[in-house]
Amino acid sequence: MSQYKCKHFKIQELVSKRVYKDRGDKAWELLDARALETLDVLREHLDVSLTVNNWLWEGPRQFSGLRTYGTKYYSKYSQHSFGRAFDVVSNHITAEDMRQEILNNQEVFPHVGAIELGVSWLHFDVRNARGEGKEIFTFYP
Repeated sequence: MSQYKCKHFKIQELVSKRVYKDRGDKAWELLDARALETLDVLREHLDVSLTVNNWLWEGPRQFSGLRTYGTKYYSKYSQHSFGRAFDVVSNHITAEDMRQEILNNQEVFPHVGAIELGVSWLHFDVRNARGEGKEIFTFYP
């Protein structure tokens, strides 16, 4: 099995400065291939630019992908801590519209296990919460 790397995202957009400094391109190994594939499918399905982290361009977002121990947003059991979750924003589509696109087209997003509701970003993850033919699990913060 070959390693999955996103077509539409650089590794720096998915991990923190520290992780990239420590691991460089080896940071791809820390991210779940299903979550990475879902990012690419989402980008292609919506046909708009999407942002996870933007620290590479001096932006404030650094922990919207992988979250590691000792960082501000780390949580022991968060899907982010396992490389299975991303928080996505866009200047072209609202988080609610992104959520609805996924929920209304679940067959296009077979790996999405859960979506967070009521937040100003799209949180999706690939947790093991969705069985064959079952709906995506939704939750509030």
